[in-house]
Amino acid sequence: MPVRALILTVCAIFLLCVAALLPVVAQDTPTATPDPLATPAEPTLTPTPIVRPTVRQSFNAPHATLEILFDEIKQGGVGVVSISGEGLVSASARFLNRNIAFFDARADGYLYALLTANIEQTAKTYDLEVAATFSDGTTEIVIGQVNVTSGGFISSAFTVPADRLYLIDPEVERAEFARLAAVFDHFTDAKGWDERGFMLPIASILTAPFGEVRVLNETVQTRHTGWDLRATVGVPVMAAGGGTVAFAGLMDIRGNYVVIDHGHGVYTGYAHFSQIHVTRGQTITAGQVIGVTGDTGRSSGPHLHWEMNINGDWVDVAAVSRMWLP
Repeated sequence: MPVRALILTVCAIFLLCVAALLPVVAQDTPTATPDPLATPAEPTLTPTPIVRPTVRQSFNAPHATLEILFDEIKQGGVGVVSISGEGLVSASARFLNRNIAFFDARADGYLYALLTANIEQTAKTYDLEVAATFSDGTTEIVIGQVNVTSGGFISSAFTVPADRLYLIDPEVERAEFARLAAVFDHFTDAKGWDERGFMLPIASILTAPFGEVRVLNETVQTRHTGWDLRATVGVPVMAAGGGTVAFAGLMDIRGNYVVIDHGHGVYTGYAHFSQIHVTRGQTITAGQVIGVTGDTGRSSGPHLHWEMNINGDWVDVAAVSRMWLP
């Protein structure tokens, strides 16, 4: 064998031996970009922090401590607060003219509440008043402050197909919001989500964002109350968390629509289904198939519209899916 060929053969054998000894992670190389319109695999739970966030602000009364676990709440955002104290049995917050009950989520000595600011809330500092009740029947008031900041929402043009043009009528939207408000008005004193928080309902790409100001057919302005996820017709949709089906049926704008009550004022909605696979009152577990994607309602093509309502406010469901929740 010529010397040059011998050297090349020895080098090749050496490189193969080295490669065999390398850890598996060294073999992770970029793969081809997947087709975003292909039927996605079953989604995995969104990673969430495994520890409670550090306290950003603390407010004290003689026997109770109120802790703010966030720096600010954006318009359409959510913030977690906790309260603790010897003999504490219950607490209720007053924030933005709404009463919000605290709940015992983790048996860690704290009661928790979810504060929300709606999409249109004026950005400024607001008082947070918490009434804490103790086992001896006494009550203390703790006063804190919360900063609400701009959501930084964008604007876009949206064209509704001619055969659905009647759905841009503001009266149709007002009527639908009234129906939804009646659904969200029910309060369930039980927590449906677990320590993993909320998962993506399909493994897909988030497209049109929450809070977007939409101009429909260059005439009517509206707000996007959730996120759109790219999909073809017939993709199985999973429940983002456990709970009870609060609505399963047809709405004008949302088409075939499912709402899940996750407890403590938390609801998720899934719109434009081609088929619904659950019924009102049915108990749901996280990851359970609740329907398949479609193009019903005020839609310009197949996709999934995913939204969340907490305390009666539309909030950024994608942001909540990335949060630590009690």
